[in-house]
Amino acid sequence: MPSFDVVSTFDIQEVDNAVNITSREVMTRYDLRDQNCQISLNKTDKIILAEAKNEMALNAMTDILRNRTINRKLSIKIYEFTEIENASGMSVRQKINLKEGIDKEHSKKINSFIKELKLKAQSQIQGEQIRVTAKKIDDLQHIIEKLKTHDFKIHLDFVNFKK
Repeated sequence: MPSFDVVSTFDIQEVDNAVNITSREVMTRYDLRDQNCQISLNKTDKIILAEAKNEMALNAMTDILRNRTINRKLSIKIYEFTEIENASGMSVRQKINLKEGIDKEHSKKINSFIKELKLKAQSQIQGEQIRVTAKKIDDLQHIIEKLKTHDFKIHLDFVNFKK
């Protein structure tokens, strides 16, 4: 029976590239040169740490990160921005968590969304992914199309399409 999996993943190396490009661009930008801007990626904890002299410089740096992420063909929905906090001295800091996997709340929403399409398809939650099966490949393609257009506030990938 034809099937596919709905997952939420990203390539950590592409995120690392986006962070490195952002870091280099921040060093060369005239308006950010004296703002003590630093950005780094902790691959094991999947957290990006951004620091700057003031909030305006921090926001400019995160905008650059968003643009470089889009250029690397990644979704900016993988980022979860935390509150901006005060760091040592007069600087500010922000943690950016990298979201991977579909949590139970989003899984239930996606499951009910697929059921609301009234197609002859079954979807079941398997850990942090959802397996969708149907007798017709056209139904599966229609489900993928509808899932892409609906905003679930998380990044979705469609993998393991089996005929």
